[in-house]
Amino acid sequence: MSRSATLTLQPTLPLIADNNRLRLFSGSANVPLAQEVARYLGMDIGPMVRKRFADGELYIQIQESIRGCDVYLIQPSCHPVNDNLMELLIMIDACRRASARQITAVIPYYGYARADRKTAGRESITAKLVANLITEAGANRVLAMDLHSAQIQGYFDIPFDHVYGSPVTLDYLASKQLPDLVVVSPDVGGVARARAFAKKLDDAPLAIIDKRRQAHNVAEVMNVIGDVKGKTAVLVDDMIDTAGTIAAGAKILRQEGARQVYACATHAVFSPPAIERLSSGIFEEVIVTNTIPVAQDNNFEQLTVLSVANLLGETIWRIHEDSSVSSMFR
Repeated sequence: MSRSATLTLQPTLPLIADNNRLRLFSGSANVPLAQEVARYLGMDIGPMVRKRFADGELYIQIQESIRGCDVYLIQPSCHPVNDNLMELLIMIDACRRASARQITAVIPYYGYARADRKTAGRESITAKLVANLITEAGANRVLAMDLHSAQIQGYFDIPFDHVYGSPVTLDYLASKQLPDLVVVSPDVGGVARARAFAKKLDDAPLAIIDKRRQAHNVAEVMNVIGDVKGKTAVLVDDMIDTAGTIAAGAKILRQEGARQVYACATHAVFSPPAIERLSSGIFEEVIVTNTIPVAQDNNFEQLTVLSVANLLGETIWRIHEDSSVSSMFR
């Protein structure tokens, strides 16, 4: 059974005084999150017709004037990835042709991000390809949360705001007052993320899991670098897909004497067999956010879903008011 929690933020200014210039629209990928963001901003989601032709083609029409407006389109590129990405592109194109002043693609989860460089011959760099598609469709700015690789920001030639879900998770963990914390990176590539997370937890000690990956979505854990014996281990990652990496990491942490193991991730991708692995009893709690909607069938007893709506809403407001976004994370 999942639980929910929300980061409390106080709006920096009376919200939506300039209501006639700010417009918020939602794709079909995560309507509940968009509705929460709209409530935080004190406004409604704009009306839009969305339908499919008999052959599956999408049709989108904005049903109010947005000429000269700042438009924010909320649409994560989660499963079904191709449909949701195409829907975002069509929404952007519709707004551009409707003479919106500025179009911001709000992408809580940026799909196709794992192929961010060539690691073998004749591979596509899909993270760059998606960046090109979004830019060419007509977006003027992108707002995304917890990219798989921070360098993806540089793939865009338009302004890019990269925000983090960690304040929501950190607030929740602080409320639990867990003893003897050690923050664990599930692989060497996530050390910077885990180190920043540990710093915010009163400079908690850091451990690293040395992992050798043999194929996509297949991970072999080798050993733990750092002391976890008798401690409460918090595994930190940007996403949980099949949960192979994080489940294998939890098992070796148990073998090394960790008293409790928690998993924290921003994006709950949850591809099979993730639920079986996460609900097998190796975790005290699995903490994710609602950047991706968690299907009812994917709920399990140890799952906690935190809302990032207030964080996204405050970011949208600051962008609209030309205020600092980075100051939210200091």
